[in-house]
Amino acid sequence: MGFYEWLKGEADAEWRAYVEHPFTTAMADGSLPQPAFRRYLVQDYLFLIEFARAYALAAYKAPQLSDMREAAAALSAILDVEMNLHVKLCAGWGLSPDDLERAPPAPEMLAYTRYVLDTGMRGDLLGLKVALAPCVIGYAEIGNRLAATAGVGAENPYRVWIDEYAGAAYQEVARKARADLDRLAERYATPARETELLAIFKEATRLEADFWEMGWRVGKEM
Repeated sequence: MGFYEWLKGEADAEWRAYVEHPFTTAMADGSLPQPAFRRYLVQDYLFLIEFARAYALAAYKAPQLSDMREAAAALSAILDVEMNLHVKLCAGWGLSPDDLERAPPAPEMLAYTRYVLDTGMRGDLLGLKVALAPCVIGYAEIGNRLAATAGVGAENPYRVWIDEYAGAAYQEVARKARADLDRLAERYATPARETELLAIFKEATRLEADFWEMGWRVGKEM
């Protein structure tokens, strides 16, 4: 069993609450209220900016040149590819770049991204990658689960989002992230650090679930 699979198994309750959150299930059958999704899209744009900072920090924390190059490639992918795709997706939902730039950050977005950055600042590259893993790898698992749901037809308004994370390109991103995490763990994880690293993974996963809950509350209030 790889290190990532061990983390996920030990954090089963937190992980299931995240990847099976009602927000995601409602996306699969198309029942998610669209204002809830728009709320998520806006905050996810702000989230990507902070995650870019996390990968810049990963480059600084990198103990080897290969790690630095991996972090730089991920930073470039967020700034030069993923954010442009996100802006395009938001435009399809009636959200302009100005809407995204002017939006105030939600407490849930701040809590999660500040936790990731603080973990990276206080610790090493392995700890930072553990904090990043629920997002980077979890979205691939969510995308696969939703794509396999019978309700995801061409008329589903969330089909583009689901296809993006279930697609081969993102699945490969997640595969590389798992391999990278396992490789770092082989180098730097010790029995004495297991409790610390598992606590980071559980907290990051819980904060990811809170991010879904942020949007889900908008739908429940309607």
